Amino acid sequence: MEVIVMLTHNDVTIPDCLAALDRVLPSGVRHIGFKDIGANLTTLGLLNERIKKAGRTSYMEVVSETPETCLASARTAVDIGVDRLLGGTDVGWTLEILQGSGIAYYPFPGFPIGHPTRLGGTAKDIADHCRRFVAAGAAGVDLLAYRAEEADPLALVRAARSALGTHELIVAGSVNSPARIRALETAGADAFTIGTALFDGSFAPGANGLEAQLRHVLSALAAAAAVAQAARGK
Repeated sequence: MEVIVMLTHNDVTIPDCLAALDRVLPSGVRHIGFKDIGANLTTLGLLNERIKKAGRTSYMEVVSETPETCLASARTAVDIGVDRLLGGTDVGWTLEILQGSGIAYYPFPGFPIGHPTRLGGTAKDIADHCRRFVAAGAAGVDLLAYRAEEADPLALVRAARSALGTHELIVAGSVNSPARIRALETAGADAFTIGTALFDGSFAPGANGLEAQLRHVLSALAAAAAVAQAARGK
């Protein structure tokens, strides 16, 4: 499982995202992203350029709330050249906008609402959407499991994993503890995003600063992978 570090807080790209990137890169994290709101197009373009020049994979997650603004964000993704676009639910139109760009798309299954985003929908809804999205051409999904309001988060992860087959499952939002990382590793997530818990210090209370928080995340991720590997070897 991979970690995607989001330069975001409360579902908004942080004002000092460029400086924060310089603090994240030495960790060796390979996947770095941002939201489609909170910074202007020039800043997002520069941020994306620096992520890619550092040899990392760039992500933009759509948290705009109307169909029109979500599609506008997809066009922004093409304009600035991100590697992967997360979020949104209008899969057909988004894939049409992305056609020929080389950008891999991971929409939200279920029924995302509000900002910060919450998730409606049952495990069956999630599975149905996952199958429909990959059939349409999505690379996988971006599941807001821990924002769920109608179902157990891990039940949603397991439903998505079963429905996706070999397509990628990214879990986004509120992954804020080693326990949640372990649970996602066990349930079969391919990656998870983390942003707010790094910047507000809630992942590792008492650890001072972004770099310290990130070290704890990477340690928890390595421990979860080791436990999962040991379990598979039994």
